[in-house]
Amino acid sequence: MSLSITHLGTGSRGNATLLATDASKVLIDQGFSGKELQRRLRQLEIDPTEIDGIVISHHHGDHGGGAAIANKRWGIPLFSNFRTATALGLDLVGGVTLFEDLERLEIGADISLLPIPVPHDGADNVGFIASRGTGERAAVFTDLGSWTDEIIQHLRGCSHISIEANYDHRRLWEGPYTNSLKERISSRGGHLSNQQTGELLGKVVNEQTKSIVLTHLSEQNNRPHLAESTVLYHIDELFEGDIAISLQDGPLFSHFIGQADTEMLTSGLL
Repeated sequence: MSLSITHLGTGSRGNATLLATDASKVLIDQGFSGKELQRRLRQLEIDPTEIDGIVISHHHGDHGGGAAIANKRWGIPLFSNFRTATALGLDLVGGVTLFEDLERLEIGADISLLPIPVPHDGADNVGFIASRGTGERAAVFTDLGSWTDEIIQHLRGCSHISIEANYDHRRLWEGPYTNSLKERISSRGGHLSNQQTGELLGKVVNEQTKSIVLTHLSEQNNRPHLAESTVLYHIDELFEGDIAISLQDGPLFSHFIGQADTEMLTSGLL
């Protein structure tokens, strides 16, 4: 089996993404309770003890709040940068393996991850480029308010890209949030709008890009059809693969690196 990417759920109430091969299973983020993580993995016929590691993108609770319980309950190894580990109260002596930006991580038998720094408020946030030695790469980037030349360089040519499309600009600014919160969300250190996600993908999508998943949609300030249509406006002439939406309740589908088709999880099997 090639490297698969399955979102167990994305959004403000919890995030976790499963990367899997025949030999390895890795979670990017663990923002669910232990019980909820177990329930979602069970739909894939996976026991938590099969997970080779959890890599944490940043310290916000919806991404890393459930990591410590997963480590304590099932002995799953944790990987994060120093600031994330200290903010989450992880045991720095034996409880977590620390990494630096752009330091390659080899987890399990055949999954390699490269953490890329991304702009996000109050956190040393990273996105991840995953590979398994075939040359094809998958990107999982969430919670970023803008992009850098370095991000563009690493995203360009990825076979799969999972990236947040957090809010629709009009819905955010006409909605009930306070002005200060609206300004934080839309700042460089906040989240990407549908428009910004489309602009970024327009810079990196090419013939090598087979699949895209839009993640972390705001339940208050976005709608799936708005996210998809806005992004497609920017990449329609560049992209011929599959585009899907990951919502809070999952897992619903998987993508396999190098393949365009989505595999729906109708029977609880990858």
